Amino acid sequence: MRNKLGLLLSIAMLFGTFSVISAQTPVAVKLSLASGDVVSIDAGKIVLNTKDGGLDVMLSDKTEYKRVSPDNPSLKTAVAAAFSEIASGDKLIVTGLFSDDKKTLPARAVYLMTKADIAQKQSKESEQWKTRGISGRVSKIDPQTNQISIEVRGLANTTTVVLTPKADAKFRRYAADSVSYSKAKESSVSDIQAGDMLRALGDKSADGASFAAEEIVTGAFQTVAGTVKTVDVAKNEIVITDLQTKKDVTVALGSASLLKRFPEEMAQRMAGMQAGGMRPGGAGAAAGPPAGRPNGGAGGGRQGMGGGQRAGGIDDMLDRFPNITAADLKAGDMIAVSSSKSGNADRITAIKLLAGVEPFIRAAQAAPAGRGGAQRTQSLSIPGLDGGDLP
Repeated sequence: MRNKLGLLLSIAMLFGTFSVISAQTPVAVKLSLASGDVVSIDAGKIVLNTKDGGLDVMLSDKTEYKRVSPDNPSLKTAVAAAFSEIASGDKLIVTGLFSDDKKTLPARAVYLMTKADIAQKQSKESEQWKTRGISGRVSKIDPQTNQISIEVRGLANTTTVVLTPKADAKFRRYAADSVSYSKAKESSVSDIQAGDMLRALGDKSADGASFAAEEIVTGAFQTVAGTVKTVDVAKNEIVITDLQTKKDVTVALGSASLLKRFPEEMAQRMAGMQAGGMRPGGAGAAAGPPAGRPNGGAGGGRQGMGGGQRAGGIDDMLDRFPNITAADLKAGDMIAVSSSKSGNADRITAIKLLAGVEPFIRAAQAAPAGRGGAQRTQSLSIPGLDGGDLP
């Protein structure tokens, strides 16, 4: 999945700069601002896809064109550009005065961020998170030192790493009702709780036991496993019967949802390892995928919050699984879904959905019963499913 972090920050900084300029420069008429993706280009018009729908940007011989780098998104560093540099898929911020119907904007200035520049930045960020990133589940927070202990899961075992935020570390946290990074809020170490999923960027110690973090993203996530009851392809929704609560849960599949199928043989071997039937590293142990392009290639991989932090880890394994859609599921299938925790237990939005997880569910159900003989499906642990993504 493409990493939009740099782009979102870039646009936010650009809007911030516009605000400063507007506040410092007295003008008789307040200019309008619009941003969006280029849909089509004509000699005198550019059609943008904005958050409010289509917008016709009208051009004239007085329109100024500037190019902004995603690496340094400040108007002070914008350089002169030309109309001929604009292409479909580029990002634009346009200043001018809206028409009465808000569907046309005669442009005074056009600020361009090209699709190629954005892709290059995303590629750099993807590689940086691969080589300097870590992810895991929070096990403990020390309020005196601000140190965070996380459990980092590999293909065969789990290790504990103590994470120390740097003095200027940035914290962000997913909203309770959203899996979108664009809706994540500025946060602090005090918002982090045991059980949260955490992803951080920084420097790992030589022995791997500690990590100095410069950026930390956290969220409260859950894994729900169940049997498919109905599939609505038109609505892109699935109703499952939760194996734990025995209640129906509607699973909404958004454009950012990742749907994969666990290969049957690998699922059986890994579930056997979890159940103690196979020793990690021994004969028949499930091997990780060969090291290669990270998460599907530079700029094109998904940066999950759950899983290992090196090539050949859980995120890379998951990326290589077959993609599926809602149409590939049918009543009676067992699936597992990760989502953010919210107040609505009857409806969730999938971050990741995995089919082919029956071996893991059977292993969890076969675990020693708790008090009253209840099945321990709460011990369900499926590699690659924990946590959320950075969209």
